[in-house]
Amino acid sequence: MSVFIKDYVEKHEVVKGKDKQHLHFFDIDPAFRILTKFEKAENSPWFKMESTGLVKRMYRVYGKVHFNLHDTAVTLSVYQSQDLMQMEKYKDELFIPFTDATTGVESYEGGRYFDFTTNDIMDNTLLVDFNKAYNPYCAYVSNVYNCPIPPRENHLTVAIKAGEKAYGKGH
Repeated sequence: MSVFIKDYVEKHEVVKGKDKQHLHFFDIDPAFRILTKFEKAENSPWFKMESTGLVKRMYRVYGKVHFNLHDTAVTLSVYQSQDLMQMEKYKDELFIPFTDATTGVESYEGGRYFDFTTNDIMDNTLLVDFNKAYNPYCAYVSNVYNCPIPPRENHLTVAIKAGEKAYGKGH
């Protein structure tokens, strides 16, 4: 188990105690650690991102990452939260919510997330490590949390067999 996964499991804020044994991960694969080309969006409008609950929060496209995966050209939008920008601790936080060919089969049906900060973008590149992709809290307790749903532009046809798998005993 990688140091990242061990730390993630130990510090999980929702899954506690014995239930942590039901957290599952794809094997670490260096092929899913990708140096992407980052393209910043200019004057991107704020919009209400769909969510699993009634509250829809404001986001904007901060930029896009471009890369190739298994001979497939891929583009993902990077989002910035209007709420988090107001908090000193999280003002530089960005995230990529996505679905892929494993969604609803091997990974959580609502998609997965990858977080980073504006400081991780250097010389118009961003290292995206899908081995660190994680499930939103809704994957564990669906009726309590209000999680962003990956917008259609971030629905991938390729399989990202990296990061966290679907939560539960059957996986």
